[in-house]
Amino acid sequence: MSTKILSNKGNLQVLYEDNHIIVINKRAGDIVQGDKTGDKPLSDVVKTYIKDKYNKPGNVYLGTVHRLDRPTTGIVMFAKTSKALPRLNKLFLSKAVKKTYWAIVKQQPPKSEDTLIHWLKKNPKNNKSYAHLKEIKDSKKAILHYKTIKKLDNYTLLEVNLETGRHHQIRTQLSSIGSPIKGDLKYGFSRSNKDASIHLHARQIEFIHPVKKDPISIIAPLPNDTIWNACT
Repeated sequence: MSTKILSNKGNLQVLYEDNHIIVINKRAGDIVQGDKTGDKPLSDVVKTYIKDKYNKPGNVYLGTVHRLDRPTTGIVMFAKTSKALPRLNKLFLSKAVKKTYWAIVKQQPPKSEDTLIHWLKKNPKNNKSYAHLKEIKDSKKAILHYKTIKKLDNYTLLEVNLETGRHHQIRTQLSSIGSPIKGDLKYGFSRSNKDASIHLHARQIEFIHPVKKDPISIIAPLPNDTIWNACT
């Protein structure tokens, strides 16, 4: 299990790196891939890191395997080779990658642990998903499992494991049971965080290396703020 930060160059926290894969601890506000904002994406930052570290001439190959919402922190994995990318994509599609998230909520859920099943429908106009208890047109089934792992003075820390990967899934489903994530104005929290983050962190990832076939387990250190610090 890897919890060590290998590099912290220019605020880029590298958690794991080999010839085929690089894993980053994403900061709140970073975008994984370019979008209409025109802000520099994390993928470009990682390419620059690789180019400088290995003195690579020309363009650097980097494949995006999955994404995190802009206000979310934690583990993001990239493929460094064209050999690794399709293999990693296959692992994610076949649900052979276990992703664990930590979420801080103000209102404790009705149960200390539970499985949530909803049908989510995305509204592209406001980039928001809505949860329904029954299937409706153009909705997608969403399943997650959560459990309470710590009660703080004013908040509750939940551990969340996803069975499906839907748009804003954790944010939508927790909000639907009356427990929006701290700072998440879009999904019903009362106020935003000062840095525009939300208290949702991609904490751990576990998978079999697609090339080496070794079991890999990586934990992302928590952001440095008062409430996250109270969770450890």
